[in-house]
Parts: sequence; C-alpha cells; structure tokens
Amino acid sequence: MSEPKSPTPTPAGDTYKGWVFKWTNYIKGYQRRWFVLSNGLLSYYRTQAEMGHTCRGTINLATAVISVDDACNFVISNGGAQTYHLKASSEVERQRWITALELAKAKAARMQAESDDSGDDFSPSSLPVGGGQGGGSQSSEVQSTLRTLGSKVEDLSTCNDLISKHGSALQRSLSELDSLRLTGEAGDKIRQVTERATLFRITSNAMINACRDFLTLAQSHSKRWQKALQAEREQRVRLEEALEQLAKQHNHLERAFRGAAQSHAIVDNKGSAGPGKGEASDEDDDNEFFDAMEDAPEFITVPADPQFHKRSSSNASGLNTDMCSDDQSLNEEPLAMNQESPSQELVPLKKRRTRIPDKPNYSLNLWSIMKNCIGKDLSKIPMPVNFNEPISMLQRLSEDLEYHELLDKAAKCNSSLEQMCYVAAFCVSAYSTTVYRTGKPFNPLLGETFELDRRRESGYRSLCEQVSHHPPAAAHHVISDRGWTLRQEITVASKFRGKYLSIMPLGTIHAIFKKSNNHYTWKKVTTTVHNIIVGKLWIDQSGEIDIVNHTTGDRCHLKFAPYSYFSRDVARKVTGVVMDKDGKAHFVLSGTWDEKMEFSRVMQSSRGGENGTEGKQKTVYQTLKARELWKRNPLPDGAESMYYFTALALTLNEPEEGVAPTDSRRRPDQRLMEDGRWDEANGEKQRLEEKQRSARREREREAASQRASGQSEEGAPHDTYKALWFESCEDQITGEQVHIYKGGYWEVKELGNWEDCPDIF
Repeated sequence: MSEPKSPTPTPAGDTYKGWVFKWTNYIKGYQRRWFVLSNGLLSYYRTQAEMGHTCRGTINLATAVISVDDACNFVISNGGAQTYHLKASSEVERQRWITALELAKAKAARMQAESDDSGDDFSPSSLPVGGGQGGGSQSSEVQSTLRTLGSKVEDLSTCNDLISKHGSALQRSLSELDSLRLTGEAGDKIRQVTERATLFRITSNAMINACRDFLTLAQSHSKRWQKALQAEREQRVRLEEALEQLAKQHNHLERAFRGAAQSHAIVDNKGSAGPGKGEASDEDDDNEFFDAMEDAPEFITVPADPQFHKRSSSNASGLNTDMCSDDQSLNEEPLAMNQESPSQELVPLKKRRTRIPDKPNYSLNLWSIMKNCIGKDLSKIPMPVNFNEPISMLQRLSEDLEYHELLDKAAKCNSSLEQMCYVAAFCVSAYSTTVYRTGKPFNPLLGETFELDRRRESGYRSLCEQVSHHPPAAAHHVISDRGWTLRQEITVASKFRGKYLSIMPLGTIHAIFKKSNNHYTWKKVTTTVHNIIVGKLWIDQSGEIDIVNHTTGDRCHLKFAPYSYFSRDVARKVTGVVMDKDGKAHFVLSGTWDEKMEFSRVMQSSRGGENGTEGKQKTVYQTLKARELWKRNPLPDGAESMYYFTALALTLNEPEEGVAPTDSRRRPDQRLMEDGRWDEANGEKQRLEEKQRSARREREREAASQRASGQSEEGAPHDTYKALWFESCEDQITGEQVHIYKGGYWEVKELGNWEDCPDIF
C-alpha cells in the first residue's frame, strides 16, 4: 500500500498531518495511525474520520524529548508518563516530522514561558478602572502583536540552527565522497549525499516559508495600523466639529448673560425687586448645567441656555408649567417614599438570612466537557453542578425585583414621561446583578415553581412557573399593593461558540400601572459570557431596547454599548432618550448597567454636525443638570465566596414553611450544592432529569394512544402537558402566544391544599 504523501511542513504553520507507524505492543507491533501536530500538541487517531470525535492520545511538546533511533524510527517522550515509538516510511519522511516537531516544541516552550511570566496581566480585572479599559486593551493589542512578531523571529532562528546542522552533515558527506576512490561504495555514498541534500532542501523551504509568513504578518498589521491612524484622524475631525459647536454655544451664552445683566440693572434701578432676591436667583440650583455625555454614538448633549428657566409657559420652547412641576416631582419622589417608611418599621418582619455556605474549591477539566458542546443549545446538554450557582432560573428571574422600589416610584408619577424614566431605570437595573455572576442557574424542571412573598416588607408577591421544557420557558407574574403589576414569559436560547457563550432571552416584559392605566412593554438584550475555555470569565450585555407605552404612545430607546478594545468610552455604558408619541425628546438617560443611571431634562434639540463614518447628522440635545435615577446597592460582605450573590439572592433559596411542593427551595440537588456536597448533588441532578424524561415519555404515550383511539383531534401536540397556575392565550398587546397567571395560587397556599401539584422532586 502506498502511503499518502504528507504536505511539506512549514516552520510557521500551526498544523501538520500525516500517516506514521506507531508501536502498540509485541503482538501487533507497529500500526499505521493518523497523526496531527497542532498548537504544540501531537495527537493521533486510527483514521482521518476519527478526527471529529475520538482522539486516541495527545502529548504536549513543550516538555517533550524528541530523539532519533535510526534512519526511520524516532521517539517522543514527556518524562515517562507518555512515550510514542514511531516509524516513518522513509528517512526523508522521518526528517520532515522531526523538523515540524522541533519547531512546534520551540514555539510551545516559548508560549509556556510567556504565559508563566505574564500571569493574568490581560484579564478584565487587571485593566484600569474607569475610562482606562480602552487604553489598556490597545496596549495589550500592541504587546500581543510584538510577541507574535517575536515568535516569528524565533522560528527563523530555529530554522537557521537546523540549516546549520543539516549543512554540516551535508558537508561531511561531500568530504567523504571526495576522499573515496571509485569503488563499490561510491554508489552508497552518492545516495547518502542525495538524501542529505533533500533534507537540506526541505529545511531551506521551511525557512523561506517562515520568512514569507513573517512578511505577510507584518504587512497585515501595517494595514491595521494605517486604519487605526485613519480612525484617529476622523476622530480628531469630529472633535474639532464638536469644539466648534461648543464655541458657538459659548458665544450664545455670553450674549444671553449680558442681556440678563442689563435687564437686572434696569429692574434694580426701578426698584421692582429687592437685591436679596436677585442674588438668590443667581445661585439657584436650576442654573447649574452640565455636559451629559461625551461623543455619544447617536446624539450629543450640551448645557441648556439659562434663559429657558426664565421664560414663561408661552415661550418658544413649548414647555408648560405641568412639565416643570414634573421635573420637580422627580427630585421630590424619594422624600415621598421616605414618608411611608416609619409605618413600615412598626410591623415586625421576618429576619432573612445574610449568608450561605462558602463555595467549595473543586477543580474540573472544563474542556473535556465543553468540546462536544460547540454549536449546540446549552439547555439541552447535561452539565455537572460545578458550572452552576445554587439557585434556579426561576429564582434568577425573580431577581429582576432587586430594585422594585423604582416601580413604586413610577406608580406615583403624574406624568407618563416621568414614569417612563423610572421604568427604563428598572429595566437597566435588572442587569446589575449579573456583572460578576458567571455561574449557570439550574434549569427548572417542568412544573417547578418559585414564589417570592414580600408583601409585608415591600408590598409585592411574585410567582414563577416552568411552563415548557423544550423550548424551556418560564412564566412570571408579580402584583404589588403599591399600584403596579409585572408579568413576563421568558424563553432562554443559548449557544456555545467555543470562546464565548451567548444567552438570548426571548419574550416580552409587561409593566402595568393601576392609577394611570399605562401599559409598558420591552424585551431583554443579549448576555455574552467571554473566555469560556481560557482566561478569566467576564460578562457583557449588548443590544438595544425599545420601551413602549401602549396607552400614550411614549417611547424610550436604550442602547447597551458592547465592550470594545478600541472604545475610549466607559465600560458597560447605557444611553437612552425618552420621547413622546410625536417623537419629541423630553429626557436623556445615561449611565452604566452595573452602577447607576441618571436623567436630564431636554430643553431644546437641533441637528448637529455630520458623523464622518456614516454620513448621518447627530441630534444635539440641550439639557439641564443630571440627576440620579438609580444606583446599585453594594454587595454583602464576603460575596466573592458566596457566588457574588446580592442581599436578595442570598434569601431566595432560604427554606420556608408553607410553599408549594414544586417550589425551587425544595429541589434536592440544588440544596445539596448550596451545602457544598457537590458529588451528591450531581447524582441527584441525574436522578431528577431521568425522572422528568420518564414523565415526558409517559405523556407522549398517552397522547399517542388518544390519537389512535380518535379521542384527540388531528395535529394535536405530542406532549399534553398544561401549566398549573398559568394558562396559554394570545397577548392582546403583542399578539404573541404567552402564559398568563390565571389565579388561585395564593388562595391554595392559605388553605395548604397542594394535592393538584405534580410530584417532580
């Protein structure tokens, strides 16, 4: 059988493949195997077809020893744990492998040394706090490029050493040939010279290819640097345009100030106003202005003209006294909330726990589990609890209520536009609990529920139920005594892409306010977990959200900026504009989804300069001073050892009397994980999942028998499961098929009669 000819190895190449004979045992001797050299690892398979699923063995070349036995045999060993005795089809083929292996070994050793030296220098936690993250990432990019170029230079050096080695051998052979007389040995020596010349040619070709790769890499990075330079030039032009705009605004303010000073002088001369009153008005808080955001992607904000504060309701701005009173109510709202707190303190409340057992430090080979998950839906893959956090997805959904007081404040607003600001802040606040939470919640079992009764403490009751398993869907309903209702049905789609995990919540969130009858809807953005395989895990939120008030037609457009190495903006930035039904902007929102959100009233808007990259005009908003809408609560002490849970999350899995037998608090594998008994939790998790599969097969058999007997209609679903506390219907607002709470849960809880609940645990 003729051996397939392997491609000539290249020193800078990352992969080299071919057939090599491997020693197996004394009975079978050498067996033909398919070897793959990639990224410093030498792996082998029985056939090429096995490459996609079954690897027979792998050896790391960084610490391996490569030795040559004879013309065709060579040995690779990593210190005794693994030793491969290999045989090539010819000496030339053997030398090709030796050359490729030595290059790969040198590169792997350098990468390992650099990794030991650098440590976690480029992890997200080590980047500068604040606005330095973009600058640190650019420095990392340059250093990474320099390391790559240095690696190519080292490849050239290795090839140079090999050329010297083979050149010396060739020279010795030629010298021996010259000393020979024309005897029978001449033919053997000539063949030897020919083989060594062939080896020299192979190594020379490798050197040439390495030089070519070096040149290509240098050229490609040169293009990138040219693009970066061009981007900097365009940025400078945009800044110059913004500076020109600010200069015009400055001149306008100076003229307004001179006019106001003259008018005050006239008033003082006439004696129509006392000097004390005039001095107080100059120091009024409303006369403080600010620059809300710097170089926002869709709009620009600048300080408003002071004369907007002094005009009457009939001025050109179109603002009336009601709008001004709304602005004042936004500032007074926290005071109104605090007036209720004394009466709440008189009611004895249940003391909630503030700690859970510390997270154990268990090691796990992540790649051995995740390598078969690439491109698949993560909700359909059995995962050990080592990747989880000890709460279920239903409890995670209930964490959206961490800042429920935002909806309490929204319910008291008289203006729908003001109310929209609080709803938008509540929408953003739901993501603040995810910034350090890299663990995966438990997938709820079908029929699993979770109640969160905080009626005495916070005035609301929440109920979640897993209403579907494939696709996984959870229905959530919250009703508050303070005038609002929240409901949602979320289906989570997730894809593992090798380097990162994308989590895409599907479904619409509804917020309804009883007093004004305003009905708001919005959807969630995409969550991305980075560095799944290598490096420190970190989470990013990106996308756009449109919050719509279906009663008044008001809208709020929020933009979650994705993290970028080249961005100079603050990380995790969120911007938004609140507009009425006619598209007129009234408020600008800005902040970050992990810290705080602020709002500022828009006094006037106009079209500004053109965006150099897209040719579109940006809107310039003149705004008043920014005021805080929401700020994240600090994490509890020791949160890093408790899965970075918030104060609310620590109480979600606390055992409670009287809850339904399907409640997540009663889930045994989740309870075992919280107690630190992970091995038992993994066994219990498999038992529960198998019990769920058996119940589903039983429902499918019943549905099949009903179709066979004609008791069910044609095209009926194969699974006849129906949720217990929610019913499926068409949403009147969105037209989607959703599950809406049909009532009865809290009444059944008062009676303590749970006989209709399924046995899922």
